[in-house]
Amino acid sequence: MKTLRTVLATTASVALLAACSGGTEAGDSKDSQTLTLASVDQGSVEAVVKAFENANPGVKVRYTTSGADQYQQQIRTQLSSGTAPDVMSVWPGNGNPAATHVLAKPGYLRDLSDRPWAAKLPDATKSVAQYEGKVYNALFGQNGIGAVYNEQALKDSGLTAPTTWTELLKFCKDAAAKKTPAYALGIQDNWVTQIVQYALVATTVYGPDRNFDKKMQAGQAAFADSAWKAAMDKYQTMEKEGCFQKHPLGTNYEASQQLAATGKTLGIVQGNWVIALLKEKNPEGTFTLKPLPADDKPADALIPAAAGAGYGVNAKAKNEELALKWVDFVMSPKGMNLYVKKQGGLPTLPDTGYAVDPSLTELSRFIADGRIVPFMDQLWPNAKVQQTMLSGLQEIFSGQAEPEDVLEAMDADYRAGS
Repeated sequence: MKTLRTVLATTASVALLAACSGGTEAGDSKDSQTLTLASVDQGSVEAVVKAFENANPGVKVRYTTSGADQYQQQIRTQLSSGTAPDVMSVWPGNGNPAATHVLAKPGYLRDLSDRPWAAKLPDATKSVAQYEGKVYNALFGQNGIGAVYNEQALKDSGLTAPTTWTELLKFCKDAAAKKTPAYALGIQDNWVTQIVQYALVATTVYGPDRNFDKKMQAGQAAFADSAWKAAMDKYQTMEKEGCFQKHPLGTNYEASQQLAATGKTLGIVQGNWVIALLKEKNPEGTFTLKPLPADDKPADALIPAAAGAGYGVNAKAKNEELALKWVDFVMSPKGMNLYVKKQGGLPTLPDTGYAVDPSLTELSRFIADGRIVPFMDQLWPNAKVQQTMLSGLQEIFSGQAEPEDVLEAMDADYRAGS
């Protein structure tokens, strides 16, 4: 995603996050005991790095973290110039500039098919970890997108999380009347624009037609002639009905987290990865992810859920041995459980003994019941489609474009193929 960490997602967003931290530039060390790492997993990678170092005495991980937009620009430049780190965040599928297909095709990533965990990946996860039948991405966590509520703020407001579209609009009006907007929205960071859109598309597009992606791939459907238009209209309706705080285009991802964490809004529409970040800002808070309603039949609701960003190994890694140790650690029950616990996610491999966080009870139930659809961009033929959507959504919010124009441009990019 840019997916969604996501993200994811990403995304993501996943992930899919903001600012630089965590040390010096990765990629310039020749020390055999030093691993260089670039990650978008702010708030979660730090604990995993510490655990990895403890499991490998004498090893030091030099890492950087950055937001998805910044990261995706930087990593391609670093890979092409030979300055990329040993290990880097890589998104599933083919939807953004740092996705599996996009980085594996020119030979930037090492084949990971020989790793002990590769054959254990569930089919749906393996399909977006592969390029031409080979695994290139250590996808450790599953993520979902929905409405994440600040339970204390919700209780104080006297309101109840909506389960239908009609209830959602009333919820937004009632919240606005209490001077506490329903949802924080930080679309100054353009990757965030897709999150609400995906949450709405899951039900409006895939509820009636689970084969929409196959029809798109066969040339039998198009964004502009589908319920994608209805989802964009609903997104605009939410903005007009006061579902978000004022000036979402002037609010970045970090600021939107602060609003939701401190009860300035009742919640935020995001991936589950945001929960760990909200807890950092409000350790006493309780946060719960629920579906974002898109119609008036709760039984129809679907949640976008898929593997979030994982890790790829630089094909020209200066320390391949440590790089492989890192991905194997992340994919081990210990590493995976620690990572997804810090992220507020779910493991991709079965039988890790992971105890689901209560905040994700509903997401876990939707996954178990099969009421999920992939992050939309993971199945698109190139990264341009998503870029056009992201910039187009910002233009819609600023009054510079209409949904029809954006969707037609996305169709043109989709038809251009890979």
